[in-house]
Amino acid sequence: MKKIILVLLFLIFGQIVFANGQLNNDLISENSKDKEFSEYILQKNEVLFNQAKINIDVINPTSKNNKSASYLPGARGVNQLVIYTPIHGTRTYTNEYGAEAIVKNNIVTEITGADSLIPDDGFVISGHGKAKNWINTNIKVGTKIYIDKDTNTLHSYTTSESYIFESEQKIKETEKIIQYYRTINPTYNSKVPMSYINDARNYLKKAIRHQDNVEKYSQLAIEASNDALKSVLPYKNNELKGVWLRPTETTERAIEDTLDNLKEAGINNIFLETYFHGKTIFPSKIMEAYGFTSQNEMFNGTDPLAVWIKEGHKRGIKIHVWFETFYAGNQNPNDNPNSILAKNPSWGNKLKKDINSPFPSKAVSEHNGYFLDPANNFVQDFLFKLAEEIITTYKPDGINIDYIRYPNGISSNEANSWGFTDFARDDFYSIYNIDPIYLKKTDANWQEWNKYKSEQITKFVKKIGQLGRKNKVLVTAVIFPNKENTLKNKHQDWRTWSNRNFVDGFTPLFLTCDAKVANTMMTEITNNTSQNTIIYAGLFVTFMNGSNEDLIRLIHEMRKANAEGIVLFDYAHLNEKYIDTLSKSVFRTTTKQTIQEYKQPQKEERKGWWIFKK
Repeated sequence: MKKIILVLLFLIFGQIVFANGQLNNDLISENSKDKEFSEYILQKNEVLFNQAKINIDVINPTSKNNKSASYLPGARGVNQLVIYTPIHGTRTYTNEYGAEAIVKNNIVTEITGADSLIPDDGFVISGHGKAKNWINTNIKVGTKIYIDKDTNTLHSYTTSESYIFESEQKIKETEKIIQYYRTINPTYNSKVPMSYINDARNYLKKAIRHQDNVEKYSQLAIEASNDALKSVLPYKNNELKGVWLRPTETTERAIEDTLDNLKEAGINNIFLETYFHGKTIFPSKIMEAYGFTSQNEMFNGTDPLAVWIKEGHKRGIKIHVWFETFYAGNQNPNDNPNSILAKNPSWGNKLKKDINSPFPSKAVSEHNGYFLDPANNFVQDFLFKLAEEIITTYKPDGINIDYIRYPNGISSNEANSWGFTDFARDDFYSIYNIDPIYLKKTDANWQEWNKYKSEQITKFVKKIGQLGRKNKVLVTAVIFPNKENTLKNKHQDWRTWSNRNFVDGFTPLFLTCDAKVANTMMTEITNNTSQNTIIYAGLFVTFMNGSNEDLIRLIHEMRKANAEGIVLFDYAHLNEKYIDTLSKSVFRTTTKQTIQEYKQPQKEERKGWWIFKK
C-alpha cells in the first residue's frame, strides 16, 4: 500500500519542489534502499542500465551557508555537489571548472558545463572536481533524478526510457534548427541532417518494439541524432572562425603541421599567445632594454612569431597577437631575478591588506597569479612599447588585448580590494586630496576610487586603439559579459571603449555550455555596444569538455545574436571530436550548405583604417 501511495504522489506532483533552500517533498520514503527506489520509478518493461547515488553538500549555496567556497563563483566549493533551485536566482553563476545538469520533472533535460539557467519548474545539479566526475559518469540527458531529503542524497537512474528521451529531444531540436534556416534561406539544403533524423526515428521504433535490444537501438538512434545535429548548421560566409592558441611548437615544421591541421578544420584566424606570463615568444629588444627576460626560454634561438605569420598567411589564415596585458603570470617573482616584478616589485598590483608588504599580492581567485598596476605610468609605458614593437616589427593582422582589467574583486571585504599601490594612492591623493586607504565602501568617495581605477584601464585601451589604427592592425579586447558586474569587480568599462571607438571589436568570454545563457550574455553585449564594434564570440565549450552538440548549439545561438565570428578556447583542447564536428559543415564550406543572406560585415574606410560594420 505504501508503494502505491508513493507512485501516486509521483504522478500528482511530477517534480521535486524546493522551499527556503530546502527540499520540500515527501516523495521519497525515509531510509529507502536503492532497490526500493528503483521499484518506484521503473515502468513496465523499462530496463535499468545504471544507478548511482551521491551526497549533496549544499542546496542553494551562499557565502554564509558554504563558507569554504564563499569567494568562488556560485559559492560552489572544491569537489562539491550542490543543488541550485529558483530561490538561488536565474542562473548558477558557476565557473568553467565544473559540470551541470538541468532537471525538470525529475528528468535531466540538458547537460551543461557552467553558469546554467535555473528552470522555474526544476533545479540544477552542479559539481566540481570529484563531484564533476560523478556527474559525467552517472548522468546523461534522460537520466531520472530523485532526492532523499532525509539523508540529503541524490539518486540517479539511467534506463531504456532515458536513451529514448535523449534521442527524441535531439530529433526535435535538430528539426527546430532546420526550420530556422529554412525560414531565413529558402535554398537551405536540409537533405543530410534529415537523412540522419529519419535513421534516428527508425532506430527509435526498433528500440520501443524490441525491449531486449533497447540499449543497442536507442544508442544507434542517439548517434544518428548527433550526426543530424552536427550537420544541421550551414557554412557562413565572411564569418571569422578562430581559435586561441598558446604555442608549444619549437620548430618551423611543427608550426606548419599545426597550421595545416587548423586549416583542415576550417579555422581562418588564430589568436596566437605572444606575450604571456610576463614573457614573449619572440626575441624582444624592449624586454632586453628593460633588463627583463628577453624571450620565453623554450623558444630561445628561434623567432616563432615570424614563422606563424609567414606560414599562416600562406594558408590564408590571419594571425592576431594574443597579448596578456596586465597579467604577469603565477611564478613567484623571486624565482626569476630577471622577471618584470623581480626587477620592479613596485609595479605589482596590491590588495589593501598588503599595503605594508614590499611584494605584490597574489590573486587567489586568478590561479594565484600576479598582476601589474594599471595606474602606474611606468607600467603603461612599458606595455605600450612592447605592443608597438610587436605591431611595427611583425605586422600581424590584429592584436587581442587580454587581462585588460584588474584582478577579480568579488570579495565584500575591503581588505581584499585591489589597486592599493603607492603609485595609485599618491595619484588619487593628488586629484581628490584623499588617500584611498582610508576609504570605506560606504563612503561617497569610494565610487570615485573605483571610477579612477576604471579610467586607468580605459586610458591604456585608448592608446592601443590609436596604435592599431595608425598601423592598420585590428584591435580587439577580451571582455566579460554582464557590464555592471564586470565594471564593479574588474573595473573593465567596455561599454565606454565601444561607444568611443577605442577598439575595433570584442572577443567576449562565454564560460558556459548552456546555449540559452550564452545567447542572453551575447544579447546584453550587443545591446550595449556601438554598431561599429565587431563581436567575435569566445566559446569555452572545448576547454570545458562539453559535448559536440553543445558546440553546435552555442555557435547557432551566437549567429542568431548577430556575432560576426566565433573564437574557440583553446587549441590545446580542440581535439578530434570537435574538429570532426566543425568539419561536417559549420566551419567547412560545401557547394550548397552556405549562408549568403545573413547581414554580412562590410568593409568601410574610416580615418585611414577599416572596420566591419553590421
